[in-house]
Amino acid sequence: MDISANGVVLACDRRGDGPPVVFLHSLGADHTIWAPQIEILRATHTCVAVDLRGHGGSEVPPGPYTLECLADDVAALIDTLRLPPVSLVGISLGGMVGMTLALRHPAKIARLVLADTTAAYPPEAQAAWPERIRQVEEGGVAPLVPATLERWFTAEVRQARPELVARVGEIVAATATAGYAGCCHAIARMGEEPTLASRLPLIRCPTLVIVGDQDAGTPPAMAEAIAAAIPGARLQVIGGAAHLSNLCCPDYFTTLLQAFLAPPAG
Repeated sequence: MDISANGVVLACDRRGDGPPVVFLHSLGADHTIWAPQIEILRATHTCVAVDLRGHGGSEVPPGPYTLECLADDVAALIDTLRLPPVSLVGISLGGMVGMTLALRHPAKIARLVLADTTAAYPPEAQAAWPERIRQVEEGGVAPLVPATLERWFTAEVRQARPELVARVGEIVAATATAGYAGCCHAIARMGEEPTLASRLPLIRCPTLVIVGDQDAGTPPAMAEAIAAAIPGARLQVIGGAAHLSNLCCPDYFTTLLQAFLAPPAG
């Protein structure tokens, strides 16, 4: 379905019934990367998977974007769908948006799952974003696909599940240049004052941080830093998973979500 929110039309997929869970994808992906998790969780939860602005079936407004505007998009969508406080699951860029949303709209977030993401890059990695933006604006997104798939999937997954990897590559290649570059701008500004990392102690909702032990894009040390900064956050490392840990090890990732989202016993 298409939802008008915060001045932009967002595509989203809503399935199931029960406590709401909102899923946010990575840079260059779309809501369909959450299919393995939603197939299971829809039995107990209302699952809403969103295409961030500039991605998938959502509108592609002119950039640059900010994490704040991306978070406000999702907050407005939550309001439009009249959802009670949601559990938000974000991976990579989706996790950055999730952290920002929890800071800007805390009343809308009941629980937070941050997968394979970061609140801060080291200076050399942060400095690489302008070059990524230049490459995309000059040559489009398609040339980035091979390197992206190498970061997102382990060699074992690429060999054992080539159809999955190829499908994700098609999603990346189809991402609008303006949308991809616009979100790159948002990530590039993450280190501006007040930095996202410096504000993490203000997040008060229960938080689970997940990372693949072979994630080269946002390695475990970045997840550890997030878990240490958010009060009460728990860290779970998934062995044998790269950057898209929810697709590298879908069953285990889903089991972690089910345990974290389950109502308290008694």
